[in-house]
Amino acid sequence: MRDVHEVRANAFPTVTDALRAVESLFLRGGQRTARRNAWTSVLEDRRRARDRVEAQHVLEAVAGRTSRAT
Repeated sequence: MRDVHEVRANAFPTVTDALRAVESLFLRGGQRTARRNAWTSVLEDRRRARDRVEAQHVLEAVAGRTSRAT
């Protein structure tokens, strides 16, 4: 019969696990959720910024090719 609790191969907690444990000590549930949502928004903003830079480079490369061709 399997134990209900899974045993992890790594005995040391990850940094994420440690931060979540500290977070749970100091913040209430709603605050934790708000903080995680804010961090998710930051990561999404960074991703969109990288996408904008990449799109700008593509547009500049295409504009450079078309201006030479005409």
